[in-house]
Amino acid sequence: MKKAIKDSILTGLVAFLVFGPISGLVLSGYSIEVHAERPLIMAVVVALGRFVFALLADSSHGLKLSAAIFGRRDGGVTVASGEPTLSPLLYLAVFAAFFLPFLLSKYWLGVAILALIYVLLALGLNIVVGLAGLLDLGFVAFYAVGAYGYALGSQYFDLGFWSAIPFGAFLAACFGMVLGFPVLRMHGDYLAIVTLGFGEIIRLVLNNWVSFTGGPSGVFVQAPTLFGLEFSRRAKFGGEPFHKFFDIAYSSSYKTMFLYFVLLLLVVAITFFVVRLRSMPLGRAWEALREDEVACRSLGINHVTTKLSAFAMGAMVGGLGGVFFAASQGFVNPASFTFFESALILAIVVLGGLGSTVGVIVAAIILTVFPELLREWSQYRILLFGVAMVLMMVWRPRGLVRPKRPFFAIRGQK
Repeated sequence: MKKAIKDSILTGLVAFLVFGPISGLVLSGYSIEVHAERPLIMAVVVALGRFVFALLADSSHGLKLSAAIFGRRDGGVTVASGEPTLSPLLYLAVFAAFFLPFLLSKYWLGVAILALIYVLLALGLNIVVGLAGLLDLGFVAFYAVGAYGYALGSQYFDLGFWSAIPFGAFLAACFGMVLGFPVLRMHGDYLAIVTLGFGEIIRLVLNNWVSFTGGPSGVFVQAPTLFGLEFSRRAKFGGEPFHKFFDIAYSSSYKTMFLYFVLLLLVVAITFFVVRLRSMPLGRAWEALREDEVACRSLGINHVTTKLSAFAMGAMVGGLGGVFFAASQGFVNPASFTFFESALILAIVVLGGLGSTVGVIVAAIILTVFPELLREWSQYRILLFGVAMVLMMVWRPRGLVRPKRPFFAIRGQK
């Protein structure tokens, strides 16, 4: 009991020191207001939680609960070769997602589009970090390349939405290979620093090359069309308005619904592609590279092409996300492609589970939709995000969904 009281008091003091500057000091104009009651309440809650945890830790029920929660910390789940890697719940979720546009308002449909864009980005970074084991802190650069590829292509070359999808993916893949060449011999922290610098270089070029990219003022993007049908009230590019062609009332949500369905189909296709890719020789080579590069090279696997293919493939998927971001916003500028975006995408991959396709999809949806539900507590959203990450690293260090590692059974044995 004495030890529990001592630990709870010490934990409460540390919590008060941590939460004090974050939530206790509020900037009001040119002055700072002190609200000591906020960090004090948080510190009391943390102290009580620590007290209860300390009491339960030494009891028999507490030991059983701790073993149930924290007992399994191994690397992944081993499954027999050929077992389906996509959960049936995922198929049900995809089926239900096709009916969302008819149930959601325009605002929440826009949030759903943003969630699908982050699913694409997470799937792309999961190839680089989760499968190939290459820590990339500048993944936002490929996101920006895809978005600006569509925006500048529509401005200078009259590039349409459907042409921008393969063009943005190809352009981002090329940039991924350009990044891959200088970092072939780098690992760990050195690789992270170089990729971080690459992301900042792309952002600074977009911000300072005013004559070409528009600089901080950004670039307007040509609106997407469907077989020449435009989703505006009046045709602006020589086509015909969508609502007039089908003789229906005009609604600004038609464009949003169109982008949602196209993006949903693309996400389903990319997900299926990534899942199938893991069981192919290239996917096996990525995982071998992640586990041990020396052993990988000793087996005759070309580490150069393996790394370049991972960077190119991940960048391609990130570029697709950038194209849809530009199409949904109708405008892009460098402020949308900061390091915070790279950190958020990496957090999605880590929280979902490195190498787990289903996990990163679930994490991307949660981390995109959940902050919108907490807009009334906007000043606490980052704090809650940090607390959630700490809890996840303690409770499930391998992510929400632990990756499955297939094995090949010897003939005649189970």
